Amino acid sequence: MEIAEPITPGQLSFLLGFIPVLVWWIYAEVSIHIRERLHRDLPRDSENNLANVDVGTISEDAEVHLLAGGRSLASSSKGRQQVSPNIVSCCWTRRISLENQLTTLRAMSEFGSFLIFCYICYCTDLFGEFKQVYNRDIFLFLYILFIILASTTSSKVEHEDTPVAGKSILYLNRNQTEEWKGWMQVLFVMYHYFGAEEITNIIRVFVAAYVWMTGFGNFSYYYVRKDFSIVRFSQMMWRINLLVAFCCIVLDKHYMDYYICPMHTFFTLMVYGFLRFMNKYNELGSVIAAKIFACLLVIVLIYEVPGVFDVVWSPFDFLLETSYDPPIDEWRFRSGLDRYIWIVGMIYAYYHPTVERWLQKLEETGTKLRVSIKAAIVTVCLVAAYLWYEYVCKLDGDTYNKYHPYTSWIPISIYICLRNITQQFRSCTLTLLIWLGKITLETYILQFHILLSWNGMSWNILSVIPNYPMVNLILTTAIHLTVSHRIFLLTNKLKLAFLPTGDKVRLVRNVISAAAISLSLYALSWLLLHLSKMLAAS
Repeated sequence: MEIAEPITPGQLSFLLGFIPVLVWWIYAEVSIHIRERLHRDLPRDSENNLANVDVGTISEDAEVHLLAGGRSLASSSKGRQQVSPNIVSCCWTRRISLENQLTTLRAMSEFGSFLIFCYICYCTDLFGEFKQVYNRDIFLFLYILFIILASTTSSKVEHEDTPVAGKSILYLNRNQTEEWKGWMQVLFVMYHYFGAEEITNIIRVFVAAYVWMTGFGNFSYYYVRKDFSIVRFSQMMWRINLLVAFCCIVLDKHYMDYYICPMHTFFTLMVYGFLRFMNKYNELGSVIAAKIFACLLVIVLIYEVPGVFDVVWSPFDFLLETSYDPPIDEWRFRSGLDRYIWIVGMIYAYYHPTVERWLQKLEETGTKLRVSIKAAIVTVCLVAAYLWYEYVCKLDGDTYNKYHPYTSWIPISIYICLRNITQQFRSCTLTLLIWLGKITLETYILQFHILLSWNGMSWNILSVIPNYPMVNLILTTAIHLTVSHRIFLLTNKLKLAFLPTGDKVRLVRNVISAAAISLSLYALSWLLLHLSKMLAAS
């Protein structure tokens, strides 16, 4: 197995940090296993004495007695000479600390192991490659087959968010938006896997829908919950950027290589900043209208006024670096495509209760009037969808990109209307798609390192089973989804450990400690690599 590129200081620093964590985790696991085994081997009278004693509160003398197999070292002068009480106390304290953090150490070790697996897939030649071959018939067949499979997992949304019995199911409920993300993400990954360039404009709309949800979801949370705490904000940034940050370090990638992550981060910051400013007045409709208008003015100023974009973003060149020259152009293109849609999401979120009341009144009207209104809405939506597809979506890529920022709200709005046209539609969701929707961030990032392989010029398909592309697809997809789901769970576990809710002091202490450890490891790694180069040259 050969490594494609020389090891970087970031990769070495990760390794220097991961190895101790792995050792501590194994040590804690073995320590607990040995203690439990010794506890089972104790005489019954000793077990009775220890039955009501919590493991974490056993005294040092009791632990020494336990580890000695029931022979008290403290009562032996020879034992006192052989084992210093201070050393015993120090070792016991360390072991207790590690055992108390067993869940965190286990999560960190598993998270790091998955990153190493991605490194092996992406940065070594252990696995082969297939060339991407796009066939529309196979592409559509696989997606339709998947939707048929997903339809067997349908479920109904209960009235979990409705305080009044008999009230209609909320439109755009949580399950529905997760389902929406799920079926889009499957097409998104298939688009990259097969190289389906003919649906590029459709994929642009999917990305816009994700950004729309950023505005919709963040506005809904901050407007309703009114939780602008730094802990909550840090947890949100952790969710968006933890995996991508480690991928950049371990795989020697640029942040902009995963452009959806910086886009979500930027637009989340915008929503948070505008809603937090004078947030005690957010109940006033005029204030919300002014804030949304201010968001629009800021975006117009940055993106529409020549020269302003470069002035605003040039200090962040180190984050926006790509293989393109100048790097800021890629960020201008990516973020510019969806610069307005997050504001549309905020507007939809603000009027969400109003629309819900309209739908409730509509469901209470007579059958004939209700059917007539819904038929009119469906007709308008279908006509609008046809016009958008014929005169916008079918344009060539460069021309379509010019219209996209101003038209992406059309297909998104059409989908929302049709998806919520009846009570039955609103209440029925597909469980498999909901599950996939919850791990879209992980599946997006990991597709480039588990499903695909970069040969320096273009993307190819990672080959685990040579000469069997469809069997290879099944296996790599299973690995991709399993790893994505596990990293999703691990991200949340580590979030609770490092960013505890309602504890600002611990949050600050953890941030300072993490920064100090990271800088120390990076400096040590840089020094070791620099010395190795000097020795190799001499």
